[in-house]
Amino acid sequence: MFASFIQLYKQAYSGLSRNSWYLSIVMMINRSGTMVVAFMSVYCAKKLHFDMEHAGYIMALFGAGSICGGFIGGKLTDNFGFYDLQVGALVTGGLLFFVLGYQHTFLSLGICAFVLSLCNESVRPANSAAVAHYSSDENKTRSVSLNRLAINLGWAVGGGLGGFIAAVDYHLLFWVDGGTNILAAVLLMILMPKAKIVKTMKARDKSSFRISAYRDRTYLLFILLGTLFFVCFYEFMIMEPAFYKIDWHFSERFIGFLLALNGVIIAFVEMVLIHNLEGRRHGLVYITGGILLGGAGFVLINLVPPTAVMAILIVIIITFSEMLTMPFMNAFWIGRSIHHNRGEYAALYSMAWSSAQIVAPIIGGVMIARGGFSLLWWMLAGLCLASSAGFFLMYRAHPREQEFAR
Repeated sequence: MFASFIQLYKQAYSGLSRNSWYLSIVMMINRSGTMVVAFMSVYCAKKLHFDMEHAGYIMALFGAGSICGGFIGGKLTDNFGFYDLQVGALVTGGLLFFVLGYQHTFLSLGICAFVLSLCNESVRPANSAAVAHYSSDENKTRSVSLNRLAINLGWAVGGGLGGFIAAVDYHLLFWVDGGTNILAAVLLMILMPKAKIVKTMKARDKSSFRISAYRDRTYLLFILLGTLFFVCFYEFMIMEPAFYKIDWHFSERFIGFLLALNGVIIAFVEMVLIHNLEGRRHGLVYITGGILLGGAGFVLINLVPPTAVMAILIVIIITFSEMLTMPFMNAFWIGRSIHHNRGEYAALYSMAWSSAQIVAPIIGGVMIARGGFSLLWWMLAGLCLASSAGFFLMYRAHPREQEFAR
């Protein structure tokens, strides 16, 4: 029994390229230092004595910078390649974290936050394009899942350490965040020297035909439908702690356990799940089902009694929704892109996430103010239903095309 269990995990992680592992390690190091953004609103209020309105503007500038960074990063990736952009953006972002820690006025902090976010988020399209380049048709979804696993582990480490570091000295957050950025760049250059990367940059595409992602109507529809779900996902992540504290009266310790449970499930389950699902059905089938599952989780919140068991069940449902949708969404844009336009496709996907990150807090605040958390969960269930219906119609329009390849 135990041997079979080990064999299952071995199969799930086997067959991935060495460079896919290296890229995941780089992203895990990079995201393990993601502490400043998480504590920026508290830093603005407690240390810089900004009111919450101005702290909100600073956070909005982070979001605006991430959208611009995704767009510019995609363009630069297609024009100059994914390697130089990753190294340059990681080093520049690291240095800007050091600079950000010395900004004390609203204007200087806002400008620095925008530029920093732009540099930091330009890494995402480049890294995603690199993951796609080093994956095969047979394992592209697992390659994406490995990268997601690394990012989630990095977030978990960064979030946990950030609280301890902030308790000692907020300024240490900027130094640790900047240091991990630069460390990630150094590791990338050591693990994947540029000379070897250039030799592997063979044209995998049989055709030189190039279409802009911004003119691919099917993909634009995919991004629109995906953004609806991203808003729901972000909404749950940012409003879950407040809901469990205010409405269900859970302790901070138990709420922390629920937040950690999501990452633990992803770490132990996602790769095995994707290994058993990849290639068996059209990716849009899993995306449709995953989003519906998420919608069911939001409905359940309004129907079940406020107990610890129900809270754990809801987190499990939402986590499985995430694991069914995110990897196959990434596999979708990889399948539609070729080497020459992969940065644009990755950029649009990254920009959709950034847009959802900006919109979700605004929508959540309005819904809660007008109808409480109950209205918010019903609204998110409706958005999930609309998104899943759209993806199902996309699948019905092209049921035999695995990834809508042109």
